Amino acid sequence: MAEEKKDDKKIIVDEDWKQQAEKEKEKLVAEEKAEKQKAGEHRRGPLPKGDFTGLVSMLFTQTLYSLGFIQAKGEEKRAPELGLAKYNIDLLEMLEEKTKGNLSDDEQATLTNTLNELRMAYVKVADAVAKQ
Repeated sequence: MAEEKKDDKKIIVDEDWKQQAEKEKEKLVAEEKAEKQKAGEHRRGPLPKGDFTGLVSMLFTQTLYSLGFIQAKGEEKRAPELGLAKYNIDLLEMLEEKTKGNLSDDEQATLTNTLNELRMAYVKVADAVAKQ
């Protein structure tokens, strides 16, 4: 009978140890997750350094989305939002005007080419919408 009690206690100690180890593991995972969020990491990885080309790219992507050239995963096809597309193009035009003479050759080329592509895409979509 003394041996049975001794074995029972050993099992309880083992279970307590497992529970404690699991709690510590969960705590470490939570701390790691909090550190990543503090460090500015996005759920898909760290964000790139902010720069002029990144800003132009972001507005380019938003404009393509509003024109209906790209869509979110699982999203149904939707009508183009010409007003929003024009707003984003206007923002890029304002950037071009306000940064005139202050951009590197590469930055200026990126902005100019992006605006030209978006203007042509806008006209194409606006014509298609008008024909419907």
